[in-house]
Amino acid sequence: MGPASAAARAVEDRLFRALAVLRVVVLANAVGLNLYRAENFQHPRWAAAAVVAMVVWTGVALAAYAVVRRRTALLLVADLGLAVGSLAVTPLLKGDGFSASLPGFWVMGALLAWAVHWRWAGGLVAGLVLGGTDLLVREDLTQNNYGNVFLLVIGGPIVGYMCGSLQEMATERDLAQRAAAAAAERVRLARAVHDGVLQVLALVQRRGRELGGDGAQLARLAGEQEAALRRLVQEEASLGRGGDGSDGADGAVPGSAGPVTVDLAVALARFEQRAGVTVVVPAEPVLLPGHVAGEVAAAVGACLDNVARHVGEGAPAWVLLDDLGTRVEVSVRDEGPGIAPGRLASAEAEGRMGVSGSVVGRMVDLGGTATLSTGAHGTEWELVVRRDAAQENA
Repeated sequence: MGPASAAARAVEDRLFRALAVLRVVVLANAVGLNLYRAENFQHPRWAAAAVVAMVVWTGVALAAYAVVRRRTALLLVADLGLAVGSLAVTPLLKGDGFSASLPGFWVMGALLAWAVHWRWAGGLVAGLVLGGTDLLVREDLTQNNYGNVFLLVIGGPIVGYMCGSLQEMATERDLAQRAAAAAAERVRLARAVHDGVLQVLALVQRRGRELGGDGAQLARLAGEQEAALRRLVQEEASLGRGGDGSDGADGAVPGSAGPVTVDLAVALARFEQRAGVTVVVPAEPVLLPGHVAGEVAAAVGACLDNVARHVGEGAPAWVLLDDLGTRVEVSVRDEGPGIAPGRLASAEAEGRMGVSGSVVGRMVDLGGTATLSTGAHGTEWELVVRRDAAQENA
């Protein structure tokens, strides 16, 4: 019944640290009350020895429960045994007809230790043992005595159940975080493959058909491999976030850490090396965390790749960068025929996920937005990244 994961163990560790504080508090309460009621003891010296034993065991328990490997069944049984023993010696030290037991609330330490370690079942067993002992050592059952026993019996299972629930939630959260991290990594790798290998295969397929002969055979093979790889990328992306991207940026590796800060203007200015591309950037540097700047540049590259593919090699395209203080905006515009309605959804279904992943997916991951405007006038993407979100995603 022990913890099943590191997250569950962390919860148990924290609960035992809280229990350590409670043990000190209830010990101080027991010592103070026994000193105040010292005249009630028929054997004061033995009573003092019993109180000293409670103090010593509390110190031992604090040290023992602080280490995971020491939380053995032997320790928990000894803890409960001493609590039961302190109840059992009460009539010997105070005589028959006593009203308050020697340990008082000190027995809560053992009860809650069983509840934390063995959940509701441990709390129930410890509560029954302590409550039964408390009833056996008394001559009369009063309303107060019954209330104390009832709280022991009902409190142990409730605390144990809550401890178990906390551990289960911690384990589920840990698994969810691991799954989210794995999904994000799958999406990142899918983008990298799509931005690199698939682009090359598509280029080989297109140029091979133009060459004819052996080139046509090579184009056919490249097309088959491209289709198979697209299916794989789509499956992996669907496991992660339901879709991935199409086309990458020159010199930008998705997910790369990069330097502390990067001038996005310099990163985008490199796109002017492409035929037909015009880049307009501010005179002042536009500094962003390296990872953020790399992802924005990759998204811009994906937009330009789509221009080259769907409008034509060397088709005019414009990249405009604006630094608006609290946010950075990049617009990518062409004068092509625009995107037909429903084309993006059908492309994603076919595994061609450049827009959904390499453009929109990247910006969403950065806490930004990617807005598309298309029609007979052409196509324009507006990519926006807030600086506060950029710092969080650095």
